[in-house]
Amino acid sequence: MTATSYLIIGDDASLLSQALSELLDRLCGESFVPVEEHGAGGDETLDLGPVFEALATPPFLSDRRVVVIRGAERLDASQAALLAERVKEPAQSTVVVLVAAGAGTKAVPATLLRAMKAHGEIIDSSPGQGRQRSDWVGQRIRHAGVHLDPDALRVLGEHLGEDVARLQSILDMLEAAYGHGSKVTTAQLAPFLGDSGSVPPWELTDTLDRGDTREAVKALHRMMNAGGRHPLQIMASLQRHYGAMLRLDGAEVTTPEVAAGILKMSPYPARKALEQGRRLGHERIARAIDVIAQADADFRGRLGWPDMLVMEVLVARLAQLARSQAAPTRRSR
Repeated sequence: MTATSYLIIGDDASLLSQALSELLDRLCGESFVPVEEHGAGGDETLDLGPVFEALATPPFLSDRRVVVIRGAERLDASQAALLAERVKEPAQSTVVVLVAAGAGTKAVPATLLRAMKAHGEIIDSSPGQGRQRSDWVGQRIRHAGVHLDPDALRVLGEHLGEDVARLQSILDMLEAAYGHGSKVTTAQLAPFLGDSGSVPPWELTDTLDRGDTREAVKALHRMMNAGGRHPLQIMASLQRHYGAMLRLDGAEVTTPEVAAGILKMSPYPARKALEQGRRLGHERIARAIDVIAQADADFRGRLGWPDMLVMEVLVARLAQLARSQAAPTRRSR
């Protein structure tokens, strides 16, 4: 049964728009259902006068209408309470769709969120992380109008990285170019890929731990260019990475679970920090912290280098530490 109220949440504008388009397709189908949108101007506060006027007006030439309210994250407490009452006592002839951009359900006033959980349907447009993100991508590809061969699937996944918001547009272009139901190879996919998407921070730290300068610099470029990450954000991530090793250095740590307790993180990343810290040893961990501090000073104007050059040199130096031999342990006389 179709709900009378929907709330779409997410922090990516393109994914929010995709989720809204899919919902409207589901609500309208092949029949004529008028759709009226409000709040698309990006004002600080929403004017709900026209919204409630639309909600009180019966649909014309249709048994149902859809009222879309964008920018639900900008609702104040009194506006949220008014809409919550409307959600609790819906009119069967009008479907209300709220679109809220921000950090998940935290972007929506609590009164309205409780009403939506009890009487409406909440759609999270975020692909999530890890396995959840992979499942999200896999579901999109399975329902696409084209079929990608295994190599094309691998290339597409590696190319998009974190930038999964581009997935649907690439799939739509492939269907338009090759026809519904076509099988797409890597060669056919290549012209539609565009620039490489961003990658998560652990993509960079994993390459640094392996001492792979080339792949580390590549990950850095994708984070700063496609990902739009500020150099200071990346430095903070690197500081946490090597800082975790420093905290475990010399501590009585026997298992990843003990390391996780010290670092206040889950066992898997704690195990990685423990193992890499043991490979590097105290001298190289301390050197890594010093290299990051020097890069921070360089970024703030000590050398006058471009931001990208400062970061490339930083990454190259950290990767070199992973490749160098550990300093010999000094024996007391």
